[in-house]
Amino acid sequence: MQRIACAERSDWRELADKVGFVFHSNDDAPYWDESAYYAFTLEEIERDLEAPTGELDGMCRELVARAVGDEKILRRLAIPEAYWNWLAASWKRGDASLYGRFDFRYDGNGPAKLLEYNADTPTAVFETAVFQWLWLEDAIKRLIVPKKADQYNSLHESLIEGWRTIGAGRRLHLAGTIDNPEDRGTLAYLEDCARQAGLEIRVLAMADIGRTREGRFVDLENAPIELMFKLYPWEWMMRDAFGASLPGAPTQFVEPPWKAVLANKGILPLLWEMFPRHPNLLPAYFDDDPAAATLGGSYVKKPLYSREGANVELIVSGETLDADSGPYGAEGYVRQAIAPLPQFAGNYAVLGSWIAAGKPCGLSVREDASPITKNTSRFLPHAIVG
Repeated sequence: MQRIACAERSDWRELADKVGFVFHSNDDAPYWDESAYYAFTLEEIERDLEAPTGELDGMCRELVARAVGDEKILRRLAIPEAYWNWLAASWKRGDASLYGRFDFRYDGNGPAKLLEYNADTPTAVFETAVFQWLWLEDAIKRLIVPKKADQYNSLHESLIEGWRTIGAGRRLHLAGTIDNPEDRGTLAYLEDCARQAGLEIRVLAMADIGRTREGRFVDLENAPIELMFKLYPWEWMMRDAFGASLPGAPTQFVEPPWKAVLANKGILPLLWEMFPRHPNLLPAYFDDDPAAATLGGSYVKKPLYSREGANVELIVSGETLDADSGPYGAEGYVRQAIAPLPQFAGNYAVLGSWIAAGKPCGLSVREDASPITKNTSRFLPHAIVG
C-alpha cells in the first residue's frame, strides 16, 4: 500500500458535474481529491481487505442473532424497548440488507483493524462505485497509472444485483433529506441502480411521508409505500413523531430494522467479547464497564450513536489529543483501543471496505489532516498495481 502523487485532470470538475457528482467540493476545498491515488497489490486486497470483510459480516450477523433474543444486549445498545420484538421479527423473516461499509485501519502491514461498521446509512457510495472507476479508466488512457492497473470495485454491479433480489420488480420509494446535496446525490445514484434492476421508483423527502388511519405509510399521492429505502438513520426514525407507527406498518424497509443493532458503536465491545483477540478487532469496552480500565489512559471514546466522527475523542495519556463536536453521546459511549491511523505525506488515511448483495465488493479511501475522519475528509481514488 502506498500513496502516489499524480497529476490532476484539468477537467475533472466538469466531468464530475456531467455525471451528477455535484458534491465534489466542500465550499472552496475539494472533497474529491485526485492529486494522489492509493496503490495496492492484489494480495493486499484479497487477503487483508476482501477476506476479512466477508468474515466480519458473518460475525456481525452472529451478533444480531444473539442480540435480538437478549434484552440485556438491546438495553446496552440503548435501543428503545418498544422496538425489540419488531427487530427480532425482521431478523427471523430474513429481511434483506442491501449494503454496508466497514471502516479499517490498514497500512499494508499486518491485519486490517475494524474501527467501526457503517451498517445503516453509509454514504460515499457514488464516488466509490462510479466516479473513482471512471477516474481509473481515464487515468489509464492519460498514462497517469500503469496500463494494467485495476481496481477493487464491483460495487455498482452488486447494488444492481441487490436491488433485483430485494425489489423483485416492485415499486420502490427512496426517502431522505433531499435538500442535502450529498444525500440527494446518493439517492439519485441508488435510484439509477434500482431502475437498472427493473424497479419502479418514486423519490420523496422524509417529511412528505404520510400515514393512513389503518397504519400504512403513503406518499404525497396517497400511494402505499410497500418497499422503502431510507437514507435516514434508524435511531432517528425510532425517535421521530411517526416512530411509534413503524412496528405496525406493512412497509419493507431497506436497510431492514435488524440493522439498527449493527448501526451502533456498541457492537465494538460486543464483538470483542464474542471473538476475543480476533486479528481484525481492537479491544473495546462500554465506557461504564470496569474492564475499560485495562485500556489505561489512552483510547478512542465514541458515542453509541454518531455520524461522520461527531463527538469522537482521541485520548492519549489522559489528555484529549483530538476531538470533533456534535450532538451525540446522550445514550452512552464505548472505549476502543487506539490504532493510530497510518500517515502518508502528512495525511491520515482510513479505508472503507464495502459489502453489497451479501458479498465484499469495493474499496474507498478517505484522508484528513486530522486523525479523526469526518464529513469534510477527502476522498481519493485507488488502484491495484501489483
